[in-house]
Amino acid sequence: MGDFLSRGWEALTRRIDTWLFVAAAAIVMVGLVTLYSATDQSLARVQSQAMSLGLALVLMWIVANIAPEKLARIALPLYLVAVALLVAVALAGTVVNGSRRWLDIGVARFQPSELMKIALPLMLAWYFQRFEGRIGWRDFLLATILIVVPVYLIKRQPDLGTAMLIAASGFYVLYLAGLSWKIIVGLMALGAVAAPMIWPMLHDYQRERVLTFLDPSLDPLGAGYHSMQASIALGSGGVVGKGWLNGTQAHLDFLPERHTDFIFAVFGEEFGLVGNVILVLLYMLLIGRAMVITANASTLFARLVAGTTTLMFFTYAFVNMAMVSGLMPVVGVPLPLVSYGGTALISLFIGLGILMSVQAHRKLVAG
Repeated sequence: MGDFLSRGWEALTRRIDTWLFVAAAAIVMVGLVTLYSATDQSLARVQSQAMSLGLALVLMWIVANIAPEKLARIALPLYLVAVALLVAVALAGTVVNGSRRWLDIGVARFQPSELMKIALPLMLAWYFQRFEGRIGWRDFLLATILIVVPVYLIKRQPDLGTAMLIAASGFYVLYLAGLSWKIIVGLMALGAVAAPMIWPMLHDYQRERVLTFLDPSLDPLGAGYHSMQASIALGSGGVVGKGWLNGTQAHLDFLPERHTDFIFAVFGEEFGLVGNVILVLLYMLLIGRAMVITANASTLFARLVAGTTTLMFFTYAFVNMAMVSGLMPVVGVPLPLVSYGGTALISLFIGLGILMSVQAHRKLVAG
């Protein structure tokens, strides 16, 4: 009986990368503990996140057991489905707080832009692998179109933060596929020149975020409120923090969106600089392990997908922490594996499953 259970456990976990899973699990536990405090000890919110976590773990395990070449086969249909869902959101999506970002599927609301975070890198990696060794400027041009379509659909919801992150994921694939530095510098220069033309196209609240980032005191009770309260919360935490459940900015309702975009401020106030350093070290462990997996990838497709997934984990964490710390404008980016949100949690664990698939099947190829 013992041997049977041992073999069963080995079969269940053999594709699970230990270091990647341990780092992710530790960050998620930090998230659940902080969420309980940020929601005024709401067990319902924590239970909802825990249920999403259960589904996320199952999907991670399934993806980890799918060979990268099989993931490549579903890249095109998955991308087309994701685009179709984004179009459906534009036509009949559910409006919440003035934004049309969700589809109501009866038992829950689903945010198709989270699916696109997975679909776009898979699609671009599949496309570039087809032309490995003979990738030309036409391929990069077509890939850019594949990026622009979902970015435009998400930006008009409006969800500028997610649109920028998905654009970044597409850019990472282009860079890893060999996009010339001359073109990259040229695009940056073009973006700088085009900035005055893009400014009038932004929504009023988006322009306010940029202006208050430059000077939050311009509107301390309006657009600058989020940034100022987050900075106060982080600063008041000091070295060791005020203690779990004892954060004043959160529990006295000064800090808005404290269970989603600004949960890092809640964590920083309650656990202080020491807690922040530990959390950053956990992210560094996760991202460092993901970089090792990327470096050891067996195929171009696996390398592009793993590299992009790794860079996106870094981007999400860096942008959120910088946003909460007042180093970047408020763009509505959650802290990965910590912020409340079932769809986002599921998409992140699918990304971890992809990394585990790349690692596990590299060993099979090498062996």
